[in-house]
Amino acid sequence: MTMRIQIDAGGASDVKADTVVIPITRRGESPSSLPQGLSGLDRRMGGRLSDALASGDFKAGVGDRLAIYGPRGGDLTRVIFLGAGEVDKLDDERIRELGGRVGRDASREGRGQVALIVPGGPGLTPESATALLTEGALLGSYAFDQYKTGGSKGRGNPRLRILFARKVKGLSALRSSAKRAAAIAECQLIARDLSNDPPNVIYPESLAREARKMARSVGLKCSVMNVAEMEKRGMGAILAVGQGSIRPPRMIVLEHGATPKRKKAGTLAMIGKGVTFDSGGLSLKTAGGMLEMKHDMSGAATVFGAMRAIALLDLPIHVVGILAAAENMPSHMAYRPSDIITSGSGQTIEIVNTDAEGRLVMADALDLALKSYKPDAMIDIATLTGAAMVAFGPWATAALGNNDELIDELRVAGDVTGETVWPMPLLDVHTKSMRSKVADWKNSGGRDAGVSTAGAFLQGFVGDTPWVHLDIAGSGMTGNQTPLHIGGGTGVGVRMLTEWVRGRSE
Repeated sequence: MTMRIQIDAGGASDVKADTVVIPITRRGESPSSLPQGLSGLDRRMGGRLSDALASGDFKAGVGDRLAIYGPRGGDLTRVIFLGAGEVDKLDDERIRELGGRVGRDASREGRGQVALIVPGGPGLTPESATALLTEGALLGSYAFDQYKTGGSKGRGNPRLRILFARKVKGLSALRSSAKRAAAIAECQLIARDLSNDPPNVIYPESLAREARKMARSVGLKCSVMNVAEMEKRGMGAILAVGQGSIRPPRMIVLEHGATPKRKKAGTLAMIGKGVTFDSGGLSLKTAGGMLEMKHDMSGAATVFGAMRAIALLDLPIHVVGILAAAENMPSHMAYRPSDIITSGSGQTIEIVNTDAEGRLVMADALDLALKSYKPDAMIDIATLTGAAMVAFGPWATAALGNNDELIDELRVAGDVTGETVWPMPLLDVHTKSMRSKVADWKNSGGRDAGVSTAGAFLQGFVGDTPWVHLDIAGSGMTGNQTPLHIGGGTGVGVRMLTEWVRGRSE
């Protein structure tokens, strides 16, 4: 189910809809009067809109909601006031979240035709608000109920009309902006679906099939390495993680813009952790700790969504997306603590904990990107450590790497898209703590500085290439509900990485 959004401008008096949503801002304690351009709508509602504001009960605080029902026999069923807070504090994130609240309202059954009327005045100008409202509405409308009998998949797509109650120059440009925002947001919703899908539906082979299907639809090149190909390349790290499962691992490569002209603009690599289910292996997780481990492929889902968005926008640069897919299961074939394995880079790794598996699949994927594509910059994204959950919760993504300028680029892209990226230290002592007495590396440094020691391990496989590691263990999946997501897989990073690539391409 994908919401359809239409952008219009003009008078609001004769708008036709079953539900009309109006954002209300304030100066001071509460709004004193109906925003300009809505008097005709108020007359159709028998003066109930102005009466509701005149009472002073509706304070228009962020999150406030007031439903006003039309007169019996009238042509409007309901008008909903959504509080947007003080107009001077109406920033991009608040507008985006306002769109999310509208999208959630519009996607509910029984709402019928929904129109968002954006009144004239400061704050919600068409130029600043169109893309943000569109993006927010799509993200807020998301529901994961396709496995329920009679879920939203069987219903028609909800429709939302965004009407700016004023004269607007360049309406076609606004519609183009909305179309672009919708395309990127829809890619994030696809990433959410992949993360939320159960592990009996999404596993390495089926993820590869989904990648091939998506690549054909948007014009990406897709290649998939099976076990025999990975063995030939010596990828002992990802093979060790996957050897305990009856579902064999896959290394999935998506490529955009593989032409001489676009390669001149540079080559970027994005690598996503795709552990489609993580039991912990022989270092078995608790029952509660295992419940949400279908989300352990959220990094791969993000790269999947970002590559789709990059292709749809046809950004003029060469981009490689690698999805390192494996299932970590305990069995008589599973890898063991104390094993020593050889990665695709030729470096050896002592297995200290089979539940520190994500960095192993990423080590081989990073080495593949480095040797096969020689990128100008590499980003890896993974639900890697519980330490990132403790440090940041669902509110930020940890970033660490070998290039401060690259970290700054990602922070800026995160600020633009409302996906906070926050730097963490990567010190020599973190690398030292990951050195093994019996091999080149060990795959776990213990509890201390877990985000940084995991990053230090990955740094051993990137050489001198500018590289940043993004740990989304907290931000990639959450039980919290916000105006932009309902919990579960968030698809975090799709918009941020797309924005980063867009900036690089220009």
